[in-house]
Amino acid sequence: MEKFDRLLLPKEPDLSFEMPLWNAGIETVAAIDEAGRGPLAGPVTAAALVLPPRPEVAVFLAGVRDSKQMTPRQRETSLERIRQVALAWGIGFASVAEIDTLGILPATRRAVQRALDALSFCPDHLLLDCLFLPEVSIPQTSLVKGDCRSLSIAAASVLAKTARDALMCALDNQYPGYGFAIHKGYGTAAHRAAIERLGPCAFHRKTFRIGVKRPDIEQWR
Repeated sequence: MEKFDRLLLPKEPDLSFEMPLWNAGIETVAAIDEAGRGPLAGPVTAAALVLPPRPEVAVFLAGVRDSKQMTPRQRETSLERIRQVALAWGIGFASVAEIDTLGILPATRRAVQRALDALSFCPDHLLLDCLFLPEVSIPQTSLVKGDCRSLSIAAASVLAKTARDALMCALDNQYPGYGFAIHKGYGTAAHRAAIERLGPCAFHRKTFRIGVKRPDIEQWR
């Protein structure tokens, strides 16, 4: 893992990490990001995305950034552009049972592997956001705050976030009363109150300390 001064974060993600790889002949670079490591309920979701090796893709994806910095409408609008331009993309989930059995980091890696398996081809290089895959032989670059620095990772974060949000909205219909469509499983006061009132459902993570307030890893909006 690299060392990085967070004061040097760019105003928006760009292709600073993709371009040197493309110029070196490594054209299929898969960016990976995840959503849902911190919630009290629901799966962890990963996305793998391969953008075409062309600098003009940055113009086409202008406005795409870390999904946590975007509104739901901005994410949905960007989602269509990302899918339109991508050479390949895949989504992977790791279930609540896997999170409780394996732990959140191994479950996250399992979701990432499933996202990679969903690609139509094997990429030549991986760009990841603060994650390393020891069991994957593909060369990897792990970036601190990668979703704020790499446009590919930022776009992958949008894919992961929208996929997980859609699933949590579907669970809201299946398990009414918890407010999954609003907080997406994160530990808000309203969510904790609902758990106290209704008890946990099958999609709550039993190994997470539901009764103790803990900082969310990402915004739940």
